[in-house]
Amino acid sequence: MKKLFLVLSIAIMAVLIATGCSSSTGGSGDLKVGIVLPTKDEQRWVQDEERFKEAIADSEYSAEILFSQGSSAKEKENVNTLISKGIDVLIITPVDGDSAGSAVEAAKKEDITVIAYDRLITNTDAVDYYVTFDSVAVGEAQAQYLVDHSEGSGVPLYMYAGAATDNNAFLFFEGAWNVLQPKIADGTFKIANSSEAEALKDKAELSREEMSKIVSQLTTGWDPNEAKNKAETHLTSAGDDMKGDVAILGPNDDTARAIADVFSAESGITSYVISGQDATKASIQYIIDDKQSMTVFKDVRTLVKDAMDMALTILDGETPETTGSYDNGSTEVPAKQSDVISVDKDNVKEEIVDSEYYKADEFTGLE
Repeated sequence: MKKLFLVLSIAIMAVLIATGCSSSTGGSGDLKVGIVLPTKDEQRWVQDEERFKEAIADSEYSAEILFSQGSSAKEKENVNTLISKGIDVLIITPVDGDSAGSAVEAAKKEDITVIAYDRLITNTDAVDYYVTFDSVAVGEAQAQYLVDHSEGSGVPLYMYAGAATDNNAFLFFEGAWNVLQPKIADGTFKIANSSEAEALKDKAELSREEMSKIVSQLTTGWDPNEAKNKAETHLTSAGDDMKGDVAILGPNDDTARAIADVFSAESGITSYVISGQDATKASIQYIIDDKQSMTVFKDVRTLVKDAMDMALTILDGETPETTGSYDNGSTEVPAKQSDVISVDKDNVKEEIVDSEYYKADEFTGLE
């Protein structure tokens, strides 16, 4: 009996490992909605998971959340698992915009409606809708904060980007370049860490290929360790003229904190202004502690509500509302866009705590 129990225990563990990170099944009805998020290792997606759980609980349908753990192969396996369970709507944030194409094409063959969530799936016509924040506006908000909070001229500008496999990283950078390029051209900023950006500093509009050259040079892969290593390399090679009071385009909160830690430890840096996005708890605390300058608040409650409302509308046999469209390289994808808010120490309590996004007792030093 003991041997039989051991064998059964091992078998159960093997099944759990094989099925990956399954978060929850909620709601009261049949499983109709499948949700695939990119990883459970980043606070941003854990936040989204919790918001989806709340939305599912209030739904008459059931939904299941699976995590791909940064693997496109696991992502495809997750989609196939949900297809086999009979879902009608797939909400998916791709690990890699291009690689996700084969997964969603398999879903479309089963007449499943595909909603790209927060990240666009590219170069396939198997995407029905896209729920997103205005990613260009995010980059513009980040860059505008740097412009508004930098003084004088010739301010060293360190730029960093997200993952080169994420279409959003290009949209964020496009928005940032819209604001920063005129200020680079007029001498307000001087580029400190990108020869590709330096070569294109007089060009207001960049082609995808030109932007790719810059993003590839500045990518952090959304990985704080990669961001830390890049920042250390840049500061090691920087001359005294690229230190002092500096401005830093931080791609998101996790990478911004890693970059800020490096710059704060460098004796040649007297002050820095650094951007972020996602309003993660850790970065809200950094903003309170004057370690990170700002974050772009993308209220996940709104994005999740938009995605679930769209899914429920589709399940009810109706056409969901959209506010624009995005060219994914193969087709124009109808999109629902949500607004974003710049948050710094001056309005962090109002926007983050008073709105009940987080509780006050989750932070120290909040005034």
